[in-house]
Amino acid sequence: MRINHNIAALNTYRQLGQANNMQSKSMEKLSSGLRINRAGDDAAGLAISEKMRGQIRGLDQAQRNAQDGISMIQTAEGALNETHSILQRMRELGVQASNDTNTGDDRKEIQKEMNQLTEEINRIGNTTEFNTKSLINGDLAEGSSSSVEDVSFDFSSIGMGDGGSTVLSIGGEDYTIEYDNTTDNADDGTSDSFDTGTKTVTLATNTTDPSNLGKRISDQLISMRGEDTSLSISEFDFDQTSTTGEVLRIDASANGLYDGVAGKDSIQFKSGTSPAIATNTTGADGSGGATFQIGANSDQQFTAAIEDMRSVALGISSTTASGDADSGLNTDRDAVFASGTENQITGDVTSGTEYALDVSTADKASDAVSVIDNAIKTVSQERSKIGASQNRLEHTINNLGTSAENLTAAESRIRDVDMAAEMMKQTKSSILSQASQAMLAKANQQPQGVLQLLR
Repeated sequence: MRINHNIAALNTYRQLGQANNMQSKSMEKLSSGLRINRAGDDAAGLAISEKMRGQIRGLDQAQRNAQDGISMIQTAEGALNETHSILQRMRELGVQASNDTNTGDDRKEIQKEMNQLTEEINRIGNTTEFNTKSLINGDLAEGSSSSVEDVSFDFSSIGMGDGGSTVLSIGGEDYTIEYDNTTDNADDGTSDSFDTGTKTVTLATNTTDPSNLGKRISDQLISMRGEDTSLSISEFDFDQTSTTGEVLRIDASANGLYDGVAGKDSIQFKSGTSPAIATNTTGADGSGGATFQIGANSDQQFTAAIEDMRSVALGISSTTASGDADSGLNTDRDAVFASGTENQITGDVTSGTEYALDVSTADKASDAVSVIDNAIKTVSQERSKIGASQNRLEHTINNLGTSAENLTAAESRIRDVDMAAEMMKQTKSSILSQASQAMLAKANQQPQGVLQLLR
């Protein structure tokens, strides 16, 4: 018998500590419902379950993203539904105007409604938004490039046809600017005539592809003859143009400068080694449509493009060129002509008025019906396309929900505690703890037997 070390008590105490520790862990798991409350519970299981949790939350957010995408598409589709209704009414008016029982005055009244309906289509296209993002004005269209072929500019639309003129009074002297509707080609060179006697400037339009203006102008030799003569061509901007029933969207710009020094008899200008004019042609917004994140990981995206559904894009407007016309170089700039060192003329021509389809005659009204039929077809195709996108997103939402459900079940098997099994462990630990306490009391009484031997 030993009294310095109570081995039985030490062993019982160790067993009691283990039972209490097991009981504490069981109570923690039962109270939280989780099998893994800290990395020490299951290091590998914790790492796996955390990745699964990230996937689950990503899938849940992707479902919300897809639902937001459906809401945006439904907004656009609602606007196109109204556009369809307007086009059907315009077609009805076109059929009505095709009938020769109508007088000219009758067709004028029909034209008024056609104009208003065209403006409403544009208003819908410009103002339809979802969360401040424009939907059917071309901002969400697929990226594209533009080119120009055989474009004509009609200046009569602003009241200045062939031979039209404007008189400016500068410094007490009258200057006449004449507008000529003849076309010219920049490849062959163009000229502006300025007669110091009659003070006349002739402006010609141009049909050249604006994207090549820089190269073509830089290759030309520009000359003026006369005493004390100077010329400055500073800025060129080409906006957009189209003909009735055809879509042509251009957004190009050109900027450059020519100048020189006047001589006794003539003055000549030629661009240097660098192009005097640089052009840049862009098409629709190159964003390629609206991109929806429909997956839990990167690059799991879906893009839905919505084309421009305004009147010009639908081909139901007649739009003339916009801007100043000088030298036949392009259609939107200021041209400055100077005579001597004091008097200066600035020719400024503006246009760009958008017109609805012309139904002023039976033939034109009949043509308008054909154009409107194409516009209705275009809107129908766009609605079908975005409708298909909506259906796809709905299936995407269903699939995301199934994936999230399966991943949640897998994560639960790793992370969550089996309550029944853990209750068994807790009960076992509790009984062992109580037994250990009782045995520890017994073990502590054993050294008392030594006193009996000493009596």
